[in-house]
Amino acid sequence: MIRVLIADDQSMVRTGFRMILDAQDDIEVVADVADGVSAVSKARELRPDVCLLDIRMPGLDGLEVTRQLAGPDVADPVKVVVVTTFDLDEYVHTALHNGASGFLLKDAGPSLLIEAVRAAERGDALVSPQITVRLLKHFNGSTKQRVAPPKEALTARERDVVRAAARGRTNTEIGTELYLSLSTVKTHLASVQSKIGARNRVEIAAWAWRSGLMD
Repeated sequence: MIRVLIADDQSMVRTGFRMILDAQDDIEVVADVADGVSAVSKARELRPDVCLLDIRMPGLDGLEVTRQLAGPDVADPVKVVVVTTFDLDEYVHTALHNGASGFLLKDAGPSLLIEAVRAAERGDALVSPQITVRLLKHFNGSTKQRVAPPKEALTARERDVVRAAARGRTNTEIGTELYLSLSTVKTHLASVQSKIGARNRVEIAAWAWRSGLMD
């Protein structure tokens, strides 16, 4: 079972998310809380597999909660998916920089919510289709060439996989596009993560745009 914690200051949202997720055979909501302080406390107490966090909450906002639970300095991070009505670029950028494994708009629909939880649990990342391309291009342009080179050069096939991931493709879509098995796609992504020091596929995508690989 994928154990989920929900944090949102609107009770109707928490109830709706709980109903959607608890209806799945492989997902269990272990807690829902209304503020950021409680989110941090409950997440550390219960150690859920995935936390669904709103951005605007009393106490601590979702971006700070994400940093405390999943940030670069956290020794044992929790998987976080940020779910919000706001799709401002700075929110998305900060959430992902703080360690979020996904970013969804609340109007994305039940199926994407469920898939985001499953993707986060297995180490993938899902970003709402409405903002994927805009988000990834945010890392292009002036930020280019500000990344360290990989510890070891990427193979041609790894570069192909990275480019596809940076365009927002899922592992299954990458496999279909490049005629690779799902396990081979995962192997290439794991190799790339190690070579460039990325923690997840969103950081791989950001690296691709920043380094100029998408030119």
